[in-house]
Amino acid sequence: MHTRLEPKLIAIFREGYSKKQFFSDLAAGLTVGVVALPLAIAFAIASGVKPEQGLYTAIIGGFVIAVLGGSRAQISGPTGAFIVIIYGIVQQHGYAGLAVATLIAGVILVLMGLAKMGALLKFIPYPVTVGFTSGIALIIFSSQIRDFAGLQIDKVPAEFIGKWIAYEQYAMTFSPHALAVGALSLLIILLWPRITHRIPGPLVAIVAMTAMVQVLHLPVETIGSRFGSVPGHFPAPHIPVVSWQLVQEMFSPAVTIALLAALESLLAAVVADGMLGTRHRSNMELIAQGAGNIASILFGGIPATGAIARTATNIKSGGRTPVAAIIHSITLTLILLFFGKWAALIPMTTLAATLIVVAYNMSEWHAFINLFRSPKSDIAVLVVTFSLTVLIDLTVAIQVGVLMAAFLFLQRMSDETQINLITASLGERDESEARDISKLEVPHGVEVFEIYGSLFFGVIERFKDAMLRVEKSPKILIIRMRHVVAIDATGLQIMEELLAGTRKRGATLMLSAVASQPVAAMRQSGFLGRLGEENIADNIYDALDRAKAILSELPDEKSKRPAHKT
Repeated sequence: MHTRLEPKLIAIFREGYSKKQFFSDLAAGLTVGVVALPLAIAFAIASGVKPEQGLYTAIIGGFVIAVLGGSRAQISGPTGAFIVIIYGIVQQHGYAGLAVATLIAGVILVLMGLAKMGALLKFIPYPVTVGFTSGIALIIFSSQIRDFAGLQIDKVPAEFIGKWIAYEQYAMTFSPHALAVGALSLLIILLWPRITHRIPGPLVAIVAMTAMVQVLHLPVETIGSRFGSVPGHFPAPHIPVVSWQLVQEMFSPAVTIALLAALESLLAAVVADGMLGTRHRSNMELIAQGAGNIASILFGGIPATGAIARTATNIKSGGRTPVAAIIHSITLTLILLFFGKWAALIPMTTLAATLIVVAYNMSEWHAFINLFRSPKSDIAVLVVTFSLTVLIDLTVAIQVGVLMAAFLFLQRMSDETQINLITASLGERDESEARDISKLEVPHGVEVFEIYGSLFFGVIERFKDAMLRVEKSPKILIIRMRHVVAIDATGLQIMEELLAGTRKRGATLMLSAVASQPVAAMRQSGFLGRLGEENIADNIYDALDRAKAILSELPDEKSKRPAHKT
């Protein structure tokens, strides 16, 4: 992926933008704008905010991200992944808290892009991503049961288990009319693609069910009956009130919003690259996502990110440049200005049916089940992340999941690292050696250790234990490091302690076949100077020759010990 900090829109116009491509982008932008309409409204309502705020997000956030973005065909706006975190923030801190959290997240995203961290996000473990995505899908599904069935519950509990307890208690208060309209909506959404993909199933369901409810005067709750009229204009831009206390309270949720926005947008960009055979600019995309989220809040919106389904729809409809995403925002603007008042007539149960399908599509249940064939550590990360997302909190789930995965990775790295005393076996035939070492001699008073893997903080205790295997303090200690690919600050510190210990006993420490990264780290820390360049050998042969030279200068040097042979 490209890391150049230049919007794709500029690059495309520099390459040359044809009239033919404009009309292709125009058709795609109109199509995806219509697709985004019901989703933007549904995501906003499910997030605990007003329906029009979803439209503001798709319009303003989507436009800014399209202009500044690093992907050719990505469509941005509100997405299902944000529902859980937004709903939780709004319930506890109101929209003011959400605004501050999103502003902080926007700044974090911009800084991530400027720091060129786009490539680092691919290191988020797959079980963590699947775990919280599946958890979010289950929560979205659970949150739509009241509206889908028309249950007479004044306020649904925020907790997952509390929701289902309430549903069980109020099960007999369901509305036959709402349930029938919801079921018909679900059937239309699922079956309509068999007729055509050009007109989105959710839009057909909304138009058909809204008309049916109005014509038949069905007693079904609508957007208007719950939220009032939907304004047909934009709010004046305003800067939210920010206090230091609110910043402190919202910082952790803001990090979650930033991480989700980054993951979702870059994943959508990768999907677009796969469909088009192009390459996105990940760091520019992060900057654009940050700017888009800040702009969205200034106009009363909610968090935005790249939307995979809408991006795929855009590409399938002919969208090949950010112009299509810009037209998508313009289309939603026109709908808001001229048809916004009609949105109040949409049945809530139809929106619930739309989100139930969204939840199913994002559940990744195939991937969830397949992960149970993975190593037990990955299964543990998956189950913990999923459980914490559903039962506790998405922020906690991501933090714990990433930490668990990191610790398990370190454990695996530690298990892979071996530190062996090889003095007695050094003369054994080794197919990996460039030279025959079967006649290699290790002088008496010399001990040789070999390290396989990385010398980092996770293996220090193993290193210390290995050093204790030497029965008598040798006059020369050789550490063979041909298989050590990396060393960290803790590894350097243990080497410093080893150097100090050998010199205290009047012995010499030597290193053999040190790779480039450890050498660079040792030189930068000053360890190389303290050890002495002469005590670093290119290979074990030179190291032993150096050891023999040192021993020959010592008093009472009587004999050499031949290598152990098999």
